[in-house]
Amino acid sequence: MTTTIRTQVGILGAGPAGLQLAHLLQRAGIDSVVIDGRSREDIEGTVKAGILEAPAVEVLVDTDVVSRDYVETMRHDGIEFHFDNHAHRFDFPKLTGKGVYLYPQHEVLKDQIKARVAAGVTPLFEHLADKVVDGPNGPMIVGKTATGEAFEISADFVIGADGSMSIAREYVTGNKFSGMAREYPFGWYGILVEAPPSSEELIYSRSEEGFVLISTRDENIQRMYFQCDPNMDVNAVSDEQIWDILQAGVATHELKRGNIFRKDVLKFRSYVHDSLRKNKVFLMGDAAHTVPPTGAKGLNLAFSDVLWLNRALREYYRSGSEKFLDTYQEDALKRIWKATNYSYMMTTMLHIAPDATEFDKKRQVADLYSFTESEAGQTFIAEGYVGWDYSADDWR
Repeated sequence: MTTTIRTQVGILGAGPAGLQLAHLLQRAGIDSVVIDGRSREDIEGTVKAGILEAPAVEVLVDTDVVSRDYVETMRHDGIEFHFDNHAHRFDFPKLTGKGVYLYPQHEVLKDQIKARVAAGVTPLFEHLADKVVDGPNGPMIVGKTATGEAFEISADFVIGADGSMSIAREYVTGNKFSGMAREYPFGWYGILVEAPPSSEELIYSRSEEGFVLISTRDENIQRMYFQCDPNMDVNAVSDEQIWDILQAGVATHELKRGNIFRKDVLKFRSYVHDSLRKNKVFLMGDAAHTVPPTGAKGLNLAFSDVLWLNRALREYYRSGSEKFLDTYQEDALKRIWKATNYSYMMTTMLHIAPDATEFDKKRQVADLYSFTESEAGQTFIAEGYVGWDYSADDWR
């Protein structure tokens, strides 16, 4: 027997984008159903990095997902670039009047899920979508629960916020991977370590050995990365070798060591899907685009998509007009490509490609000096990092 659910907006994916869209739509009196194949425990327990831009935090605070007092405890007012035995700090408040927030993605998800539960509309966890199809009254999501029970969700609109392996992509273009992409010949080897912070602010280091990032989770858990082959075996290096590589990347800054309790290799690429809409099915977030993590843009860029779709759907249900639905792709792509470019620039400027020549390396260092020795250059980096203001309105 198949369970049928009727709603106005069916949302694939209980990630930050899908949950935030559902939250905004409910505030406008628009019904939605969010589904995800994973359990709530899996979603909340998957530790992910997260740097939230000031505009993204404004969305969460002003729509009552979190309190201002809570997020202000996570505020960071700068980052450091280390290169050529030189350290430069970007003072965000001085350069932009803003800061960023070290708000791990899994913590964002916990707060968003809590808000959905409090509103009486708990996402449907362990509901795995198989496909999106055309139904008699609009698009339909078809799938099965973790216990094998068939379900279908009939909706006016379906939103694919189901990540880089999105099934909604198949409906939109007939192919999950029919997009524009840039592959990178390196990845990140990441660790979680039990230790106090090694730095008050994030350090982005480019040395002759490659890229190193010194980040943090809280007062007791730190996150650190070094550049590696994207196919590297996580067990190919000992803990001592890991510390040696990390320390070499920030030679002028003594790292605080501790017990390494998690290791992983992160592959990444730049990707923008060919189309973000077909009929009444739309893509947003990682289903529409992915960026390397160097520029800290992923979740923040997804929120831009959310706000554009929120505006379009509110206008549709308020007046019947599809004018903002029709301009969604054009509107969203402006910021998508801007953020894609920023992430590409940060990535290629701070990593050393395996085939880099001495010319390439010298040019990289010149790039870094050009940005750090000029107030205009510093402002460009800082504005991109703290986040450009969102252009879509009608979300408060």
